Amino acid sequence: MRFDVLGDVHGEFDKLVGLLKHLGYRHTNGIWRHPNRTAIFVGDLIDRGPGQVATLELIRHMVAAGAARCIMGNHEFNAIAWFTRHPEKPDTFLRPHSEKNEEQHAAFLNEMRDGSRHAEWVEWFKTLPLWLDLGELRVVHACWHQESMDRLKPLMGAGNTLSDELIVLGSLKGHWAYEAIEVVCKGPEVRLPDGISFADKEGKIRHEVRVRWWQEDLSTYRKAAIGPPADMAMIPDVPLPGEWKGHIYAGPPVLFGHYWFAGKPEVISPKFACVDYSVARGGPLVAYRFDGERELRSAKLVWV
Repeated sequence: MRFDVLGDVHGEFDKLVGLLKHLGYRHTNGIWRHPNRTAIFVGDLIDRGPGQVATLELIRHMVAAGAARCIMGNHEFNAIAWFTRHPEKPDTFLRPHSEKNEEQHAAFLNEMRDGSRHAEWVEWFKTLPLWLDLGELRVVHACWHQESMDRLKPLMGAGNTLSDELIVLGSLKGHWAYEAIEVVCKGPEVRLPDGISFADKEGKIRHEVRVRWWQEDLSTYRKAAIGPPADMAMIPDVPLPGEWKGHIYAGPPVLFGHYWFAGKPEVISPKFACVDYSVARGGPLVAYRFDGERELRSAKLVWV
């Protein structure tokens, strides 16, 4: 198995081309290919960056030609929900067209203004699986959470794709399907103690915090929390609620994106590595070169 697992691209077309070249892919007959490797994209192809359609075209052509595989990120799910009308409220959409949501989605929407290809891209997003289990390797956008995946499977389409029913249910806050998709595509969160909050990277005040699901010791809020160091210093070092326990994982290595890591790319542990290093905020576009090893190594990370 020879895979290059690439992190969140977010429309950064030039960095994507630069990384593919660096990895030894060549543009042949309109497709970026490697003679003996396959690229895997962890989702969040869209929003933020200046090359939305160019990025999508490149990746879709690679996938169609068998030169790459691609899973869904939360931004692709949000794009589907933004475009899809509520079946019981046809004057509204599954993802509200609020000022905040439109601002987050603006880079993609700005390249869809004539409307001619918007539906086409949304339909392609629907073909993307939520995760890949390749035997020796697992790839997911945010969190490999078997309980959530097992609950979703009966409602999913072929190849771990979203059915129309699941798109609706997964957009209804409070429904179990919404919570399951949130965990897989955005990662689990825990509500902070009363009176504790912080501002996220977009300035939104958060009363919940994402947790380091890959760690076995999630005993306190501070140990569990993911976020900028300055914000995390505000998180109390007090025990988590009793229902939160360490993530005991005994499967093959898991590669994921989503978390806006910073600094020099390194694996988290022999079982886990994040390949999202904040490309849309000046960080590198990162890939992990997987060759069937049972333990992940930092030396296998490559970036531009």
